[in-house]
Amino acid sequence: MATYDSLADLPLSLESIDRKTQSADTTSDFVRWTTTFEFSGAGVTGRGEDVTYDTPDHEALADAPDTVFDELHGEWTIDTFSAAVSELNLFPTKEPERSGSVNYRQWALESAALDLALEQADTNLGSVVAKPYNPVRFVASTRLGSPPTTDRLTDLREAVPETEFKLDPTDEWDDAIIDEIQAIGGIRIFDLKGWYKGTEVDQEPDPVLYQQLVEQFPNTIIEDAAFTPETTALLESYASQLSFDYPINSVDDIKSMPIEPEWINIKPSRFGSLQSLFATIDYCNENDIEMYGGGQFELGVGRDHIQTLASLWYPDTPNDVAPSVYNDPDSETELPASPIVPTAEPIGFSIQ
Repeated sequence: MATYDSLADLPLSLESIDRKTQSADTTSDFVRWTTTFEFSGAGVTGRGEDVTYDTPDHEALADAPDTVFDELHGEWTIDTFSAAVSELNLFPTKEPERSGSVNYRQWALESAALDLALEQADTNLGSVVAKPYNPVRFVASTRLGSPPTTDRLTDLREAVPETEFKLDPTDEWDDAIIDEIQAIGGIRIFDLKGWYKGTEVDQEPDPVLYQQLVEQFPNTIIEDAAFTPETTALLESYASQLSFDYPINSVDDIKSMPIEPEWINIKPSRFGSLQSLFATIDYCNENDIEMYGGGQFELGVGRDHIQTLASLWYPDTPNDVAPSVYNDPDSETELPASPIVPTAEPIGFSIQ
């Protein structure tokens, strides 16, 4: 039975929708904005987080009339609600800054609906899909700044000695910084961002850097390496280390990759709909593709949702789903160590 089929008929009674916009500084030196949707009905509330990256999109949503999503009020199943959302103009007052943001907002609405439906049924996602919750292993995702320094890696290791890392190499990395990183250890993922175009984090493919990383870190996942005439032969030789993230929005995207992937980074908001997300998870399981969870600097319930998915489907891989305090440059809260331990009987789309 397909995973989505097990939850498609969950009933949902939606009486009101509230929106709350929030922002926070991050350890990657930018201000993150998100919007939380609160769906209420039958005396309980479900939540979903819109992780659209562009601040103007959140500002426009905050200024939109309270009634803008009123047509979603009513009695639904998860499946009929999803169909209605797919037909709705999710950016009613302005076009999104980038097309992928439509999926991010759809995910916010559908995840809020799933949370509410589970709350109304007084159950949790694990029970519905007949899977147990497991402790979630996580890595700390960080950039090394400009010029790059390993200070943050050292600081994190001092605070939590067993910390493992996901790092974003840049064209400023040289032999010395790579050797320092290797000496510190615990590097589970290098995100090369070779598939990004037109963003602030684009990285041009560097065959010399690529070769250094695959040779010096043979047990580390190499995410989103760009396939070019200069890199393809090298990457094909190290295919078992390769993972894809940015270009993956559906099963068809996995099938279109230049190699058969060994790894996929699952970021649920990229898929938009619950159906597309769970179809992708099923496809990976059926084709022996390893998965790990990816974060997007969520500020609220969205972080809980990606941890929940990891707990049920890929708890032991290097999940980029660390508690949000890891992304807060001003927090004085003690950093928790991996793994994240679920509560005994969570309710809703949650493990806490």
